[in-house]
Amino acid sequence: MGSGYLVRRGTVGGSSEATVTFDIQNVKIFRRGLISLITPVYNLAATTVGDYALFGGGRLSSGSNSSTVNAYDSNLVRTIPPSLSIARNYFAATTLRGYALFGGNTIYSNTDAYNSNLVRSLLTSLSVARNYLAATTVGDYALFGGGASGNTYYSTVDAYDTNLVRSTPTALSVGRSYLAATAIGDYALFGGGASGNTYYSTVDAYDTNLVRSTPTALSVGRSYLAATAIGDYALFGGGASGNTYYSTVDAYDTNLVRSTPTALSVGRKDFAATTLRGYALFGGGYNGIDIYFSTVDAYDTNLVRSSMDNLLEVRSNLAATTVGKYALFGGGNDGGSFGSDDVDIYTFDSTIQVYPGTKYKFNNMVEEETATEWKEITFDEPLNGYIKISNAEIN
Repeated sequence: MGSGYLVRRGTVGGSSEATVTFDIQNVKIFRRGLISLITPVYNLAATTVGDYALFGGGRLSSGSNSSTVNAYDSNLVRTIPPSLSIARNYFAATTLRGYALFGGNTIYSNTDAYNSNLVRSLLTSLSVARNYLAATTVGDYALFGGGASGNTYYSTVDAYDTNLVRSTPTALSVGRSYLAATAIGDYALFGGGASGNTYYSTVDAYDTNLVRSTPTALSVGRSYLAATAIGDYALFGGGASGNTYYSTVDAYDTNLVRSTPTALSVGRKDFAATTLRGYALFGGGYNGIDIYFSTVDAYDTNLVRSSMDNLLEVRSNLAATTVGKYALFGGGNDGGSFGSDDVDIYTFDSTIQVYPGTKYKFNNMVEEETATEWKEITFDEPLNGYIKISNAEIN
């Protein structure tokens, strides 16, 4: 990544100005640094509401569960809002309009909601207590689907509307746990999963009216996969069936047509995914006995894959979300310490220098502007536009 070009277009209107046109669509995403959770934890859940990225719950190194929520604002300042109503791990989170929802647990069915001010409320519980479920949002509904409790595998879907009222739409076509969910266009997608030693390629789609359909299945049946969406595509990557670990990525467009872009750089399970502006990021994971990864793969809106800076340490069972111009990968398990408090920060902000007297227009600027003094313009998304330079060399 990081490719782009600058083109000298010559004089403008017979003047001495030269126009430099920018088209830098693949700005390098880099690992900017590290912040910390209040305590090491894995099997946690993450989502974003308003100006806050929330990392909640999980398994502590002691073997007990956590109810702590770590909140990071768009400047990466951490606060600790009210705890979840119960301590739990292997649950799910999603965001519906102004609320972050956390739901699921083997024993308890509590669903917690945090508003954009981090005020917590307790919603009507899930209809069935279960963990290893998945969550996503489509239209006016947050959906929690699948999961298991012991050897019972559920097809149940619980839907919360914008008033946080719960309903139970048509169930998944098959009960399963360790599935993944994301949304694209007018559809929420639940893909993969397992019940015992049976691994599914099934994908269930729910439209904005909660009508269920079953599009083309994943190319490989697997559980412990990760999902996110970028541009016009929902991506389901990685996963495992038994001791086979997959690098496969399945992509669904807004019409639910499936394709299989370039695979992940390494097959793995129990990793995390999020989207940072024009890129889908898959980070961390596990493959076999004591083989943990720090690998991060990125897919752009054309589904072209590139490799990013690695996480600071190898780990699986982490969580990821995005706030402002930052993608965050937090917590995890490296097989040794059984818990990490690391939160890796990824961003791709860059600067363009503008000199006095030059004219410029970038991205969504309505009108051309003239610089009255030297300054640096910071951008955190792919850049296009131009600078008109007077009486200066262009290198």
